[in-house]
Amino acid sequence: MATHGLPAWPWAGTPVDDLPAAERLLLDGARLWAAAARQGHAPLPALRLPFAAEGATAAVAPLDALLHALDAALPIGCPLCPRTLPAEALLLLGCGLVQRGAAREAQAVLLRCLPAAPVAALLAGAVPLGIALAQAGLWLRNPLRCARA
Repeated sequence: MATHGLPAWPWAGTPVDDLPAAERLLLDGARLWAAAARQGHAPLPALRLPFAAEGATAAVAPLDALLHALDAALPIGCPLCPRTLPAEALLLLGCGLVQRGAAREAQAVLLRCLPAAPVAALLAGAVPLGIALAQAGLWLRNPLRCARA
């Protein structure tokens, strides 16, 4: 068993177009939210259109709350960035593990990169977000497991 961490962070540097649908929606939402916040606009309305298109409007409020809690801890890229940034990969990793019921594993992985307060905020916000996405039929993949064809 490795004692030094993951050899490569799941989703880090992945082309955005190669992400699974649920991860792409989550990343697009986070990027739109961050872009609106940087421009001084209310970020919540920026989330509505992509989530409404996927039938996941119930996930808008939990994602907004999660991103407000993480505002400065995880720098999110612009909506047109072609690859996932390391901070975005952490967001996808944490949310995917929590939705799949592996909150302790998510906490252990995230604490290697973030202080305790942002990790607690991410874990607390990922639970209602994961539930809302699952109710819309959107399941984030467990990035620590092999992908199944």
